[in-house]
Amino acid sequence: MSCIHTNRPTIGALIAAFALSACGGRKPETPQSATATDSGVTITAAQRGQIITAKVEQKSYTPTILTTGTVAFNGERSTQVIAAISGPVSKLLVDLGDSVKVGQALATVASPDFAAAVAAYRKSETALHNAQRIESLDEKLFANDALARAELDQAKSNLLAAEADRDAAIQQLAALGIDSTSIESIRQGKPVSGAQSAIRSPIAGVIVERSITPGQLLQAGATPTFTVADLSSVWVQGSVFEGDAAAVFKGEAVLVRIEGVADSFPGRLDYVGAMVDPDSKAMAVRILVPNVRGRLKQNMLVHLEIRGARPRAAVVIPVSAVLRDDDNLPFVYLDAGNNRFDRRRIAVGGRTGDVYEVTSGLRAGESLVIQGALLLQEAGGQ
Repeated sequence: MSCIHTNRPTIGALIAAFALSACGGRKPETPQSATATDSGVTITAAQRGQIITAKVEQKSYTPTILTTGTVAFNGERSTQVIAAISGPVSKLLVDLGDSVKVGQALATVASPDFAAAVAAYRKSETALHNAQRIESLDEKLFANDALARAELDQAKSNLLAAEADRDAAIQQLAALGIDSTSIESIRQGKPVSGAQSAIRSPIAGVIVERSITPGQLLQAGATPTFTVADLSSVWVQGSVFEGDAAAVFKGEAVLVRIEGVADSFPGRLDYVGAMVDPDSKAMAVRILVPNVRGRLKQNMLVHLEIRGARPRAAVVIPVSAVLRDDDNLPFVYLDAGNNRFDRRRIAVGGRTGDVYEVTSGLRAGESLVIQGALLLQEAGGQ
């Protein structure tokens, strides 16, 4: 007779195993550890000793807003020089980086406008002399009752018109860049060698851009030639997000910093935009900054620290209390009692030193974790 083998336990074996379990044979419990839920974390008593909390308070707070900006030439002390005359460039008299004075010649132009302006001036001088002679003669005739009053008045009117034409001709010579010495020679009837006129700088500053070359044909009123800028001060163009816009006012102090440079450059807000860009949700601001030793360069990216001058009541918390989630959104932990800490999303405004202004999410009197928030985040795996 064959034998059948089986792995099923006998009834006696099952009874014995049950009795062993009832008598204390179960696995020992592990020590209590941190547990997490979607809204917070519960920690051990030992871990609780590493957490420091403080009551949330509303305080008088002067916001400081951190942003970035770009350096630009001071628009009130820089200008693009447009050719006032037509003709080919004869000679360049300055180069990039040269300092120039008001009225200094930057380039000379062989212009037919020069000869035309000189001719117009000399014609106006001749007409003026004739008008003066006729007016003087009519005065004598009128005094001897040999001329009607209306004819004398006409002579005086003609004299005034001739003087105006002469003055306009002189202004035209100056507009062509002709220097005062040459204009005086023209007025005295002296010959002027060469039909040359000059492009002159309207302001004092530095040549920061040159747009022409020798021989290039210029068109009066249209061709840009040079850019001159006074580099003693610059503008910094920046932007402030709409959440901080209400804290920014014209005249407030600003510190400008260059990446990797210890020195800072004090400036002042001289323009605050009247609208928020619908795409970027940011408001334009402009800072006027003295350019010490010319270290701020056109198009340089700089960091801005806008220091508010108007304190306000606000909830402020230490920077150490604020963490960021995977979407870079700020949150904090609040003490819920019995070693439990709830996580809460907040909205922060400006930062001043080691504190943030909280614009929403916290109320005065709540118990906030100000040290150990990273421990809670790790314990909760969040």
